[in-house]
Amino acid sequence: MPFQHAPYLVPEGLESRSISFENPSGAPGRGGTAASPLGPGRKGDPVRHVHDGETVVLADISGRGTIRHIWMTMHDKPQLLRGSVIRIFWDGQAHPSVDIPVGEFFGFAHGRCNGFQSAMHSVGSTRAMNSWVPMPFTRAARIEFHNRSGARLPLFYQVDYTLGDDHADDVGRLHACFRRENPTTVGRDFEILPEREGRIRYLGCVLGVRPLDPLWWGEGEMKVYLDGDDEWPTICGTGAEDYVGQAWGIQAEAFQHHGCAWREGEDDADTGRVSLYRWHGADPIVCRERMKITIQQIGHQPTYQARTIEDYKAELFERADDWSAAAFWYQATPSAPVPACPEPAMCLADLPDPAPSDKPTNPDPET
Repeated sequence: MPFQHAPYLVPEGLESRSISFENPSGAPGRGGTAASPLGPGRKGDPVRHVHDGETVVLADISGRGTIRHIWMTMHDKPQLLRGSVIRIFWDGQAHPSVDIPVGEFFGFAHGRCNGFQSAMHSVGSTRAMNSWVPMPFTRAARIEFHNRSGARLPLFYQVDYTLGDDHADDVGRLHACFRRENPTTVGRDFEILPEREGRIRYLGCVLGVRPLDPLWWGEGEMKVYLDGDDEWPTICGTGAEDYVGQAWGIQAEAFQHHGCAWREGEDDADTGRVSLYRWHGADPIVCRERMKITIQQIGHQPTYQARTIEDYKAELFERADDWSAAAFWYQATPSAPVPACPEPAMCLADLPDPAPSDKPTNPDPET
């Protein structure tokens, strides 16, 4: 039984650990040993500056266990949040199973969001970022932070995990990849999850859309191709906002399993960027052999005349927009490499302006 549903359980053999700059190995009795001007053990190493192009190993864990929570913060700028990448390696594999921008790892696109909470994340208005996605491993876990933003940044973080978990060797490990097409190709569906082989449980996705046409953009249907599916999918949605659990456009509303973490512009406008998410913890999507997930780019040009279903269909049109997607899923290792995170030029192009809160209260002139 999951601990959160039975918090009174005290499991035999489970060990609690935590890694930060104050205890980079997570070893027992080794936290907070660095000194500050206040003396030994008095906030001696809480933060590091990470230079552009630098990679920092956030955790390098041996054993069988579960990463249960990751907290992180840095300056609240889209350039830093989209320009920095989280990579996670499971059980000694040479390639990462997670390779996505920091913002998407914590549940939001474009490097911008309002404070929000979902089933997988909680993020404050100043980008106090939390991931609650459980991440089991059987032999080893390695987390890397790579700064590709073009600027130096301050990094605070903490990784909370347990050792001694009773995981089967074929337990699903978290995988995640990031894709962006700026713009998409007219008539060709955007891939949220490129085709993967194996036994997979799709956890969900973070979607970023920057409309390139002032007309409504969200009529495209999400499609899930499972196992033997070829031309036609098993699962077919009814529209982009429908897939993320909304209706009649996008509302700046965040819920546990679905919603919009940030919407640009006026409430009644459909022309600004949106940051959307959909989690399938309660309604799992699984396959035995292979899976691919896509979404169409279809717009709507209403005439506001006498309305019939056929009138509505006649007003649909194919379009191209700027789409990004971070897909999350579980599958056993060894597993094939995930698509590499796109180059910084693709990740950083056409980002929104910083929010008013992007000015730190204790500004560092070098960041």
